[in-house]
Amino acid sequence: MKIAKISAFQVDLPLHEGSYKWSGGKSVEVFDSTIVRIETDAGVVGHGEVCPLGPFYLPAYAAGARTGIAELAPHLIGRDALDLERLNRRMDAALKGHPYAKSALDMAAWDILGKVSGLPACTLLGGRYGDAFPLYRAISQESPEAMAGRVAGYRAEGYRKFQLKVGADPHTDIERIHAVSAELERGDVLIADANTGWLMHDAARVVRGVRDVDVYIEQPCSSYEECLTIRRRTDHPFVLDETIDGIPILLRAHADGAMDAVNIKISKFGGLTRARQARDLCAALGVAMTIEDSWGGDITTAAIAHLAHSTPPELLFTATDFNSYVTVSTAEGAPQRESGQLAASTAPGLGITPREEVLGEPVLEVG
Repeated sequence: MKIAKISAFQVDLPLHEGSYKWSGGKSVEVFDSTIVRIETDAGVVGHGEVCPLGPFYLPAYAAGARTGIAELAPHLIGRDALDLERLNRRMDAALKGHPYAKSALDMAAWDILGKVSGLPACTLLGGRYGDAFPLYRAISQESPEAMAGRVAGYRAEGYRKFQLKVGADPHTDIERIHAVSAELERGDVLIADANTGWLMHDAARVVRGVRDVDVYIEQPCSSYEECLTIRRRTDHPFVLDETIDGIPILLRAHADGAMDAVNIKISKFGGLTRARQARDLCAALGVAMTIEDSWGGDITTAAIAHLAHSTPPELLFTATDFNSYVTVSTAEGAPQRESGQLAASTAPGLGITPREEVLGEPVLEVG
């Protein structure tokens, strides 16, 4: 089954809460998402999505994703759509680095593989565990009082894990962590995610200032070495995210004892194929995981659901449902949050059907 045509569509995803704010004063009001369609000579069609968290978060940005897809697409025309490893190797040979530009293409190929096999992607990714899996809710950066005030509403929606965005003034962040912690109930989980926002001396102050709080510390500093130093100065459980973007650094972090959990973002690894490899390695090593992506809508949420639902539950720390954060639905059949949990579709592939009226005309066509 050969790839006959590749198209890309640009979709804006506004936020229900108006904006999303995190470390360093970063803020986004409308996310710029790219949806990819792969058509085969057998008439089977697959879709994927990539949505960077603005141009100032990771080395990724929306226009770059589309430029990368335009660069890669001619190299994939005529290739076997079901040979996922070879497709990934071809993309790596055609474009060095830029994994986020490859992610939606790989995701679309998984959608095709599932449709051809008649199986949901989670079955192909390792099998479905249980009926659903737990989600976390990110609390956008605001004043300590405002962030604490959001906990009850999110808990009413079923969330029991709360990831508050810190990474600013250490004194204020200490107040944020204490304020939100005071709103937690038994069984709730708190993660303080700095998104690389602290310098080492600030991070040291924060972990010392919240010694009395049951909280996970996530990615306090920009470099792996800085995070490892802070890890060795605190007994809080520790999560790494932005610095973990491939198998080599994942192995190093495990060997160094640098983390208790790791955040696996699909596009950061280059798609479901490479993210699954990282997931399976973590499972073999006994490292807990958050399964998610940088951002996205219905299609990204579907891909997250399939990877998370095929992850052993004891190693799935949490996952996310980005389509509940945004006001635009891009596809039918996408999983929807119920009582703070999500379930992957049982339909073949990703289980989604794009809304053509939302996608509009393609911004790219090759083939």
